[in-house]
Amino acid sequence: MRIGLLTEGGYPYVSGDAGLWCDRLVRGLEQHEFDLYALSRSRRQEEDGWVPLPPQVGRVRTAPLWTSEDDGVAYGRRARRRFAECYGELVGAMCAGTGVDASAEGGATDLPDRFGSALYGLAELAREQGGLVGALRSDAAVHTLERACRAPGALRTAREARVPDLLTVTAHLERALRPLSLDWYGDDGLGAADLCHATAGGSTALPGLLARHFCDVPLLVTEYGVQLRSHYLALGPDAAAPAVRALLGAFHGRLAAEVYRRAEILTPGNAHARRWQERCGADRARIRTVHPGMDAARFAEVGEAPDRAAPDTLVWVGRVEPAKDLISLLHAFAEVRKEEPRARLRIVGAPCGPEGAAYLGHCRALAAQLFPDEAEGVHAVGDNPVSFEEIGSPEAPTLPDAYAAGAVVVLSSVVEGFPIGLIEAMFCSRATVSTDVGAVVEVIGGTGLVVPPRNPRALAEACVALLRDPERRERLGAAARARALELFTVEQNIAAFHGIYLQIVSHCPVRRVVLDEAGAPLPFAAPAESRVPGRWTGPTARVLPRTVPGWAAAPPVRATPLAAAEGA
Repeated sequence: MRIGLLTEGGYPYVSGDAGLWCDRLVRGLEQHEFDLYALSRSRRQEEDGWVPLPPQVGRVRTAPLWTSEDDGVAYGRRARRRFAECYGELVGAMCAGTGVDASAEGGATDLPDRFGSALYGLAELAREQGGLVGALRSDAAVHTLERACRAPGALRTAREARVPDLLTVTAHLERALRPLSLDWYGDDGLGAADLCHATAGGSTALPGLLARHFCDVPLLVTEYGVQLRSHYLALGPDAAAPAVRALLGAFHGRLAAEVYRRAEILTPGNAHARRWQERCGADRARIRTVHPGMDAARFAEVGEAPDRAAPDTLVWVGRVEPAKDLISLLHAFAEVRKEEPRARLRIVGAPCGPEGAAYLGHCRALAAQLFPDEAEGVHAVGDNPVSFEEIGSPEAPTLPDAYAAGAVVVLSSVVEGFPIGLIEAMFCSRATVSTDVGAVVEVIGGTGLVVPPRNPRALAEACVALLRDPERRERLGAAARARALELFTVEQNIAAFHGIYLQIVSHCPVRRVVLDEAGAPLPFAAPAESRVPGRWTGPTARVLPRTVPGWAAAPPVRATPLAAAEGA
């Protein structure tokens, strides 16, 4: 089958988010054909180029979200009226609620339908007129937004919006709605796909919504991080005015709800993302949790030889930043030393940015204060029981070596999404002590000890319990490795998506009208089994076009077909 893979700021760019996961997915499903539709986030990202692509990638089409020239489209009177009506409905539904709860402030229950109808109305207008960029930037768009903010029943915070706030929100909406103006939705684009797979929600999935609307192509949405939550965090009190935060939060909430409502299947990467999707109205019956896949082979040697560990050593591995709460870990280790004087702590990781570098300096100073250098005799050189190292140093030349150095691996974070380092420790057959944040409990199951965050005493007691019981450490480590190999490998991730692809296509096949050279319909000309890699020989059939006459391509789009599959 042909898959339209939708990304934003990710694959195939070298500096893209989740690029490794997408590359493993595409390479692992070599029996399918992939077309990539990528939205870029910056000029630098485009200049850095792409990763090498496997032969099953048919073509790549890209469009920037960070810049756009005016499309130069001049609307007539009727088109301007249609734009005002559709855009007015869109921002009206946005201003009437938060986007997460349809009954919020105003009590209207038809807001999701209003928002969706307006969104598709704008897409149809863009398809007929050649783009929306100029219209979304116009004074008419600002005035329409202002009327929606001042309308009866609008959010109280929205009614307080001033002119600078309205201009900021209008500019943001133009960027977020830029996929509406792309020429990706015909029979030579996403309309030719059997399935659209969006690697995130929000604007990333918007082309998939339009492919579904115009061509009945089913949509699959994968979220390993929740886009809506990211927008909420980015719109903090220091980042924008209250009216801007309320309006943009409502817009992204409405867009997320529409994506979740229209997708055939949602595949969150963990229970945290799943709860967000359900809170936004996703049908629980259409949600399948698919954990991220990781390469277990690099940790196999360490995992199969757990006796390499130093019996009195605790290891922490990760990026050094305040969210990792190494301060609590150092205070906990001070308690550990009271019970186990021979214990050592190895902190392995590089600082994350300037804030991380300052935090690392603070941690070093605290370690020197809590643990003065100790010497075994009068003529021996003192040594500190806490060491700070980086991957690639002589003490920890590789990541598996870092995990192999300790009997217990510790995670002390106060904020954590999906704990990749914890899974790596499980692959290495290490017993773990973790704080109860993010998806830690979901990942660890019953194969490690979990304590409350910011509780050095509880952290210390758990570490001492494992340091004193080598048999328990061995049992937990073996169970952790077995759990990780069952749930968190690349192979299980690829197998899960292969099954989901087949399930969606079998239940929601794309119906295409195919004509022969004489114009007569050929009802069996495009069987489902024909979508396999390679070329088919024989008479060519003509697909009935779906495009609306007069639809012009939007200037910002840059299509880059690969020579091996141009026109597939």
